[in-house]
Amino acid sequence: MPQKEKLNNLPLLRAQQQNFNIQKWVASISVVLLVIKFIAYYITHSVAVLTDALESIVNVAAGFIGLYSLFIAAKPRDINHPYGHGKAEFISAAVEGTLVLSAGAIIIYKAVQHLIYPVTISSIDKGIFLIGVTAVINFGVGWIGVRYGRKNQSLALTASGRHLISDSYSTFGIIIGLLLIWVTGKAWIDSAVAILFGIIIIYTGYKILRGSIAGIMDEADAELLARMIQLLNRNRRENWVDLHNLRVIKYGSVLHIDCHLTVPWYLNVHEAHAEIEALAALIRKEFGELLELFVHSDGCLYVQCPICIKSNCSVRHHSFERRVEWTVDTVVKDKKHQL
Repeated sequence: MPQKEKLNNLPLLRAQQQNFNIQKWVASISVVLLVIKFIAYYITHSVAVLTDALESIVNVAAGFIGLYSLFIAAKPRDINHPYGHGKAEFISAAVEGTLVLSAGAIIIYKAVQHLIYPVTISSIDKGIFLIGVTAVINFGVGWIGVRYGRKNQSLALTASGRHLISDSYSTFGIIIGLLLIWVTGKAWIDSAVAILFGIIIIYTGYKILRGSIAGIMDEADAELLARMIQLLNRNRRENWVDLHNLRVIKYGSVLHIDCHLTVPWYLNVHEAHAEIEALAALIRKEFGELLELFVHSDGCLYVQCPICIKSNCSVRHHSFERRVEWTVDTVVKDKKHQL
C-alpha cells in the first residue's frame, strides 16, 4: 500500500488492529470457559449445564472463525477487491449464526431425551459455582466486544460480543434452574430450563444470521439512513439545494456512501468541492472516520427555485415558497426534489 494511502487509512488500520486483538482474547477465553463448563457437567450430570457447555463449543468455533474473518477483513483493497475485504465479516457472522441455531436444536433434543430418560443430578453446589464464574467472565468479555465492535463498525466483533452476552444470560438462567432443583428436588426442572434456553439460543442465532445475510445482500439500513437524513436536515447549508440518490453500503468496518448533491449552478469547481467537503465533515463527525463518501455534484434547475433556501441568489427565477424536508423515501430516489 502506498505511503499516502496508508496515512489516509490510518483510523481504519488502527480500528482493524484493535478488533483483531480483542477477538484474540475472545477466542482464547472461550477455550478456557469451555473446559470449565464441561468439568461442571461431568460432576453434575445436568442437561442444563450440558446446554451451557454445548453453546461454549459454538463460542470457541465462532471465536476462531471471527478471528480469521477479521484477519481477512483487515487486508488492504486490491485490484480484485476494490472495496476491500470487509465482507468477510458478514460470512463469519453467518457461520456463527448457523452454529448458534444448531446448538439450540441439539440442546432441545438432549433436554427432551432427559425428560424421557431421567438422569440423577449431583454436586449441584459445585456446578453452580463453576458456571457462575464463566457467566461473569463471558458477560465482561462480551460487553467489551460489543462496545468496540460498535465503535469500530465491526459486525464480526459485535456478533461475538452479543453471542457471549447471550451466553452469560443463559448461564444465569441455568443457575436459577439449578437452585430450584437444589431446593425442590424436582429433576424435570433441569430439562425445562434447558428447553427454554434452547429456544432463546435459537432466536439469538436467527438474529445473527439475519443481520449477516442483510449485509451480504447490501440491504439498506433504514435506521442508519433515517439518522443520517435527520442530521443533514438539521445542518443543511444554503448551497445544498437538493440531495438525492443516496445509498449507504457497509463493507466490514467502513461505511460507503454515494449520493448526488445539487448546488447552485454558477459555483465554480473549487466552490462546489468545498460544499462536498462540508457534507463529508458533517457525516464523519456523527458516524466516525471509517467512511468513504462518493458525491456527484449537480447544478440546480430553475424549477427548484421555489424550494431553494439560498437568500442572496442573484439569478433566482422564482421566489422562495417553502423548504422541502428530505426523507428516506425521497432522498433514495434518483430524482431531484421540487414542488
